[in-house]
Amino acid sequence: MALNDASANSVTDNPAGQVPNDGTGITQLDSYLDPFKPALRSRYAKTQQWLKTIQDTEGGLEQFTRGYEKYGFNVKDNGDVVYREWAPNALRAYLIGDFNNWDRDATPMTKNEFGVFEVTIPGNNGQPAIPHDSKLKISFVVPNDHARQERIPAWIKRVTQDLNVSPVYDARFWNPPKEERYVFKNQRPPKPASARIYEAHVGISSPEPKVATYKEFTQNILPRIKNLGYNVIQLMAIMEHAYYASFGYQINSFFAASSRYGAPDDLKELIDTAHGMGITVLLDVVHSHASKNVLDGLNMFDGSDHLYFHEGAKGRHQLWDSRLFNYGSHEVLRFLLSNLRFWMEEYQFDGFRFDGVTSMLYTHHGIGTGFSGGYHEYFGDGVDEEGVVYLMIANEMLHQLYPDVITIAEDVSGMPGLCVALSLGGIGFDYRLAMAVPDLYIKWLKEKQDIDWDMGNLVFTLTNRRHGEKTIAYAESHDQALVGDKTLLFWLCDAEMYTNMSIMSEETPVINRGLSLHKMIRLITHGLGGEGYLNFEGNEFGHPEWLDFPREGNGNSFHYARRQFNLVDDQLLRYRFLYDFDSKMQWTEEKYGWLHSPQAYISLKHEGDKVIVFERAGLLWIFNFHPQSSFTDYRVGVEQEGTYRIVLSTDSKEFGGHADIDESTRFFTTPFAWNGRKNFLQVYIPARTAVVLALESTL
Repeated sequence: MALNDASANSVTDNPAGQVPNDGTGITQLDSYLDPFKPALRSRYAKTQQWLKTIQDTEGGLEQFTRGYEKYGFNVKDNGDVVYREWAPNALRAYLIGDFNNWDRDATPMTKNEFGVFEVTIPGNNGQPAIPHDSKLKISFVVPNDHARQERIPAWIKRVTQDLNVSPVYDARFWNPPKEERYVFKNQRPPKPASARIYEAHVGISSPEPKVATYKEFTQNILPRIKNLGYNVIQLMAIMEHAYYASFGYQINSFFAASSRYGAPDDLKELIDTAHGMGITVLLDVVHSHASKNVLDGLNMFDGSDHLYFHEGAKGRHQLWDSRLFNYGSHEVLRFLLSNLRFWMEEYQFDGFRFDGVTSMLYTHHGIGTGFSGGYHEYFGDGVDEEGVVYLMIANEMLHQLYPDVITIAEDVSGMPGLCVALSLGGIGFDYRLAMAVPDLYIKWLKEKQDIDWDMGNLVFTLTNRRHGEKTIAYAESHDQALVGDKTLLFWLCDAEMYTNMSIMSEETPVINRGLSLHKMIRLITHGLGGEGYLNFEGNEFGHPEWLDFPREGNGNSFHYARRQFNLVDDQLLRYRFLYDFDSKMQWTEEKYGWLHSPQAYISLKHEGDKVIVFERAGLLWIFNFHPQSSFTDYRVGVEQEGTYRIVLSTDSKEFGGHADIDESTRFFTTPFAWNGRKNFLQVYIPARTAVVLALESTL
């Protein structure tokens, strides 16, 4: 079994053939895992057992994950429409819709021994008897009282909502004529060596107070993302969710792309256009829980409490008020694994950010649990082994079928082995999110004076990641911008953002501090924090205020559910400085590739001076976080001798700096050991500035 590259570079010290094949290979990467070998063996054995069962009963993962070709609605070449649905608890089932005038008895379905209902609607002269985009439902007779209940088909690929009539979704038979279907023109781009991720939400991607569309995103936002230098887009809230304000986290139709933003082909065009620009597109996938809606969700689908979910309290998330999947069920595995495959095949996504992974890994779902980092927290009774095994199978399937796939885990716990290959006993993700980093910045901005920022703690938080497991660093994501919190620039500048962001007004100390720290925080996170970098849409230019969707509590206002890109385009506003700096940072990474280089060597963390110096990817990074003190001829160590030049300066005039640093300066090394490095050079480093230096020969 091939290692995915999340761990391939971490086991080079193990001679071939010496990695045990019982799931304990990971202990060779981390000896602290030795006491937990039984738990590692157990979850690995369960995964292998599932893979064997799937091989024996379904012909392997390749066949098993094509569930959407068997279940739901599928149209044969002769126009026959075949509809299948798993609903073992239901006594009888009927297909109803516009096509049969909603006659509850006209189209009965037959049930097999596995609880699967099926019906074939014969075609008319090669054409389907069910019209494209017409409405339909499945009507069940359930055991309790033999009552009839109508449900949205579980595998439906299109649902629409008319809020003027009802918040409940309508299922649609989506089968456009072949000549009208979107045809992908561009190949998927190769997997990026450095993932620079732009996290985006289609609906908020307009300065206007409305729900923006896939088409508008393609036309207006994709060129910005390309221009900024990001090479990966992470799309949020695409899987159809019951409530716009939930930010996409209460999924009711897992195979349907949200109709709020337009038709399925519009999303395909968005992804295809991004691919044409060389941009990889990831889907934020929510397999951690599901909407508790009964009328248009999976809850109580066949009249039972336990079809896709655990029964009773075990199947309910007390904080999210949602339903929890039973990952130990054969048919639930078919549904979820096929769901991943569907988005890869039908829409040509390039991978996934798995949401709420902590909830999947533990029986307590992370509720009321502070993870101290003690290994005992990651094994034992608190671990949901079925959830762990599901993620192992999902990652294995994706990496087997799509060698260039990217999978990212959103986990706050720090579970060891999350980003190590299954062959070593890992869970198999490519990356994990560095969730402690943004928390540190927000905490400091709320609670500390700048002079009290702890350089050692900052460096520790940015570099505290597991060896051989790739991490995506970020200064803030959508979590930090959501209601109840504020963006970093808003914490830094607050009310002055409304009055003093024009270049026609004098720069106040507050705005000066805000612009300076916004750039420095992003730059040190980018350089030191991980093997990937993420930014949430709009935060690159210090988007004012927070993110809040229209809901009853705010008078259904769109005021905060939009991204004001117009602020960047206004040449008289200082937002463009941050935007341009962000772009320069991404393109400089594209050139030097520090994200896929080995971790940085930190030569200086000076608490008194508030100076941090490190080397990564042949670059020399120098940060002065001191609020007042500037330093002339500041001596910094560097390993490689030569002549250095500035490739990035937060003090540059074009990024809203003061141009106190002469960027044409050539820095010559002196062969004298300093701070543990073989050479030193001397720089002028003003207060609240950072510079990145490169050897002149690389320019």
